[in-house]
This record gives sequence, structure tokens and C-alpha cells, in this order.
Amino acid sequence: MPELPPNHENPTKLTSASQPVGVMDSGVGGISVLKHIHALLPDEDLIYVADSKYAPYGSKTAAEITERCFAVADFLIAQHVKALVVACNTATAAAIDAMRQKYTIPIIGMEPAVKPAASASKNGVIGVLATVGTLKSAQFAALLESYGRNVKVVTQGCTGLVECVERGELHNENTKALIQQYCAPLLTEGADTIVLGCTHYPFVKAAIREVVGEHVTLIDTGAAVAQQLKRQLAEGQLITTKTRPAEVTFWTNSEAENAEKIMGALWGKSVTVGRI
Repeated sequence: MPELPPNHENPTKLTSASQPVGVMDSGVGGISVLKHIHALLPDEDLIYVADSKYAPYGSKTAAEITERCFAVADFLIAQHVKALVVACNTATAAAIDAMRQKYTIPIIGMEPAVKPAASASKNGVIGVLATVGTLKSAQFAALLESYGRNVKVVTQGCTGLVECVERGELHNENTKALIQQYCAPLLTEGADTIVLGCTHYPFVKAAIREVVGEHVTLIDTGAAVAQQLKRQLAEGQLITTKTRPAEVTFWTNSEAENAEKIMGALWGKSVTVGRI
């Protein structure tokens, strides 16, 4: 399997509104963000890269995650993207500062929605479902310091849940058992609002809803990220003016034979997936 292009000393170039937007994740979870972006900016060409061969990022060191982010970003830069969305909470926490130093195009990241959850909670108890890597990050600690002071925040690392989504196992018993296991402590503590702190988790939102009930508010940040992307493109005068239908292309380095089927199911229709 060919490797991603090596790092380049000057990987960025002058951008124009006609160029595509790149979206990257450790795997297929970022497709949940891609859907929000496509809905808000339906005319924009989008290129999605799933670094599934190296998923999940949550168990890796910050240095390892940064190395992977540089590799994937270099691939997208070679496709002449005008902006880059890091559709992964763990990658954002570990690598986005280094990425913004390395590249000159706009880079939009993710972070668990502690602030909106704190605002939405009626009883002042919010839960956060996330990878262990996200929960251990300095970025998450800063979020708690900024927005979690007046609420009780109950966190839960969800080992194994990303892998379930990567395999397309959204409704099987093993996935449901993990969700039951991870949501139980949050409900015991009385959380009335739960943050889906990983872009993979919206794909098992229905199963989470079955466990937590209708009275618990579930918050994911995909829509907010799409809005931030739109703002940054507008500020840079990079909103496309083309009239032809948008192209959405998918790439993966997954070694799974059914990767195309899984990505198509998550996207909502059949897709052709390039291998890198």
C-alpha cells in the first residue's frame, strides 16, 4: 500500500475560492462533521481522508498523533485544499497548534462542547463521552477551567467505541453493551446533558438515546464546526462562486475490504473511496 506523501518544506500555496475543502479524521467518524459541512455549504467541493489504518488516535501519544496529522494534511495540501477541518477531538487537542504553525491555510478544529452543554443543562450536571486521549489533554483541562466552573462535569472515557463505528457495527449487541457501560456512570451522577466528545459517537446516537432516555440532551459539535468553517471562508473571501454540483470525494488507508461499504453507509449513499 503506498504511503502518504512526505512532508514538504513549503506545502501551502495561494488559495482561491474554487479550491476544495479538506476534512480529516483518525477514521470514519469525521463523516458526521462532513455531513454538517455539506448541508451548510452544499456548493463546496469536499475531500475527506480517513486515517483508519492508524485509528484510534486516543491511545497514541501527542507526538504520534501530530506525525499522523502532518502526513494526512500533506496529502490534502497536495490536493490544493483551501481550508482544512480536523474533524477529530483527539487530533485537535494534540496537534492543531503545530498544524497552524506549519500550514498557512485556515485550519478548523474540534473540541468537546462543554460551553453549550453548561448552558443547556437545567440541573448543572453534564456528562462527557470522549476518548481517553481527549479527556487527558491540556485543551480539555482548559475547557473545564473556562466553562465548567459552575457545573458538575462527569467524564467517561469510551475505550473500544471508536473501533465499533470503524467496523460499521452501529446496532449490534457489543456496541450497545459498551454504550450502556459508559453512560451508566453519567446517569448515576444525574447528568441531564451529555456531550458526544468524539466525532464517531453521533453515528451511535440512536443507541445512546435508547440508554439515556428522551429527557437527556445530547450535544455534538458538528454543526458548530461547519458554521466556523463558513465564517473563516467568508473572511478570506473563499466561499465558492461556482455553479456546477459539488464533488465530495473520499480517501482511506484502511486495510478493511468493506471500508467503502462502511463509509457509504455512514455518508448515506454509495461512494467510491480512493486508497492511499
